[in-house]
Amino acid sequence: MNILYGVPGEGLGHATRSKVVIGYLLSQGHNVCVVSSSRAYQVLAANFPGRVHEIRGFHLAYKNLTVSKSRTAALTLRTAPESLRVNFAKYRELLCDFTPELVISDFESFSYFFAKWRRLPVVSIDNMQIISRAALDVAVPRAERGNRTLAQQIVRAKLPRSRHYLITTFFPLPVTKSATTLVPPIIRPEILAAKPTRGGHVLVYQSATTQKDLVPLLQELPGQEFRVYGFNKEENHGNVQLRAFSEQGFIDDLASARAVVTNGGFSLISEAVYLHKPICAIPIPAQFEQFLNAAEVEKLGYGRHFSAITADGLKAFLYDLSGFEKALSSYAQAGNEELFAHLDAVLSAAVGH
Repeated sequence: MNILYGVPGEGLGHATRSKVVIGYLLSQGHNVCVVSSSRAYQVLAANFPGRVHEIRGFHLAYKNLTVSKSRTAALTLRTAPESLRVNFAKYRELLCDFTPELVISDFESFSYFFAKWRRLPVVSIDNMQIISRAALDVAVPRAERGNRTLAQQIVRAKLPRSRHYLITTFFPLPVTKSATTLVPPIIRPEILAAKPTRGGHVLVYQSATTQKDLVPLLQELPGQEFRVYGFNKEENHGNVQLRAFSEQGFIDDLASARAVVTNGGFSLISEAVYLHKPICAIPIPAQFEQFLNAAEVEKLGYGRHFSAITADGLKAFLYDLSGFEKALSSYAQAGNEELFAHLDAVLSAAVGH
């Protein structure tokens, strides 16, 4: 089958997850053409040479630690005319050398609009759709309710009336809409191959942050060793080691960590859950999906959810690691086999249509 696969450029989690699915589709004999933007385009183009087309994507704008709705809107409006020109040219280019029969989108709009224009079936594979297609089971504080409403509106407007929605999640919820299947998170082969051990360090990952006091804050716990990724520096500050980006180095540190301190991003939390690593989640403000992931971590007993990193919060989290490890020990996932089986069934049904 000829498949057009859309991957957003915002954040590398989409590219990392989609790379697994694209590789599987190719192994099954499908012909896959990929559209993406920004850093995700660079990652995918390196892995699938000749198959990836660069488009103009949508980007979030930050103010301090928070996603700025006004700045994001202004950025989108400012870049929209040029983005539309580039993307319409890409539509024409795609039609010249590739005739898709079906579109798969990881929360990406270009491929979806292409599908609607060509009247092609769309299959959605992502974690975001859980916000609007399942019954949430965590308490949402007043301060998050506006963010929840906005997130639900965005998700409902993204990929509406797709043929099927495959939603990756580490927390099971009741599905509230048809043509929807929950599947375990997509785990990259490097994590599947990793052998988890319990080392002496805590892995810390921070992104989209200007938190300048992180190192002195971690130094308030001198009995703990922290390996920090996200600042892309190689520096030693006593019990705090800043690490430059290295995919294998990060995987090794994750697999051997006692625990993980991160934001509410789905990819790293999913990998930590898979490896049975206790999680301290501090979601980026104004991102409801990150709030939901962090709240579910705490609800399931996999770790703690805090609105900000503090020395006292970290002490409380690290004190309770044995309880989190016990809860995580019951989590089991057979790689990506469940997702692949459901995807095969969806594709077969689409062909039968």
